[in-house]
Amino acid sequence: MADSFSKKENFKKKLQKQKEKAQRREERKASNDKGKSLDEMFMYVDANGQLTSTPPDSNTKAEIDLDNIQLGAAPIETETVKTGIVTFFSEKGYGFITEDKTKENVFFHNNNCIDQIKKGNKVSFEKEKSPKGFSAVEIRLVK
Repeated sequence: MADSFSKKENFKKKLQKQKEKAQRREERKASNDKGKSLDEMFMYVDANGQLTSTPPDSNTKAEIDLDNIQLGAAPIETETVKTGIVTFFSEKGYGFITEDKTKENVFFHNNNCIDQIKKGNKVSFEKEKSPKGFSAVEIRLVK
């Protein structure tokens, strides 16, 4: 039996799509630049830190001291010993110190006091992270 008109048309469309696909594949193969010229894709860094395609002069090398190279973020230098005034002191053995610079209240317990303190005293202390926030330790009376 003979094929119908629509079957013939569908077969022609299918063949046309295959030809177009093969043609696109050949175009991709012809224009492929992978691995052909690494020199065009290779970049250098000049003395000012700018990217450039020209290699640096071999006679203008700078000496770099490896000990001066710092990896990671810059360390934050903080003052470890802080000063403040005891603003509250309970008979139960705890209280609060108001820090001089930040005016922040810091909790403390009598067990962390080196000297005998009372409300209104000027003290020096170190801040330490505790489960409920910051607390003062190594509390000393400032004279």
